[in-house]
Amino acid sequence: MEWVSYIAPLMRGAWVTIQLTMYSTVLGGLVAFTLGLCKLAPNAGLRATATLFIEFFRGTSLLVQLFWLYFALPLLGQHLGVDLRLPPVAAGTLALSLNIGAYGAEVVRGALQAVPRGQREAAQALDFTPAQILWRVSLPQAIPEMIPSLGNLAVQNLKDTALVSLVGLSDMALRAEQLRNFTQDNTTVYTMLLLAYFGMALVLTFFMKLLERSIGRWRTGGA
Repeated sequence: MEWVSYIAPLMRGAWVTIQLTMYSTVLGGLVAFTLGLCKLAPNAGLRATATLFIEFFRGTSLLVQLFWLYFALPLLGQHLGVDLRLPPVAAGTLALSLNIGAYGAEVVRGALQAVPRGQREAAQALDFTPAQILWRVSLPQAIPEMIPSLGNLAVQNLKDTALVSLVGLSDMALRAEQLRNFTQDNTTVYTMLLLAYFGMALVLTFFMKLLERSIGRWRTGGA
């Protein structure tokens, strides 16, 4: 039963993984909504900036983004005379948030554009402001359509947190690697790690399904 002794260190790492997932998913959601709205803005400069940001973070490796924030950004700060060093948790959260936000922005944009144009035109005829059209017409219909795709991105984000172990953050992946190096019990350690990620993904999927059902009932007026 030697594997029982592996549970405690893996659980400590799991708590770090859970925190990192929560922080980066929430921040990434804010980034996604901001960029998605900017892509639909009437201002060409905002649209161009949002498009450049989205394509950059979708077109480059998350691992390289993480390394740049953790290793390269401090060196750039030295040249500028500014301390830009980030602790591992901040670098990991920022890299994950920007990455999931870039992918989520396209989900937000697509859902908003799927709202029938006639409804927005009817709201304009009723003298609604652009903000009122967004909050009262577009978002109530678009958000339920976004949730399944955003849920998939949240699960992907959970799995991507394993990369932060490469900058020294003691998450579940790093704890497992330390255990493996100490015990040389590769099969047991990595099997437990696989099951742990699988279990966490199931829990996250369950909560996203609950959110999807709740918003679905809200859209239909509780019917």
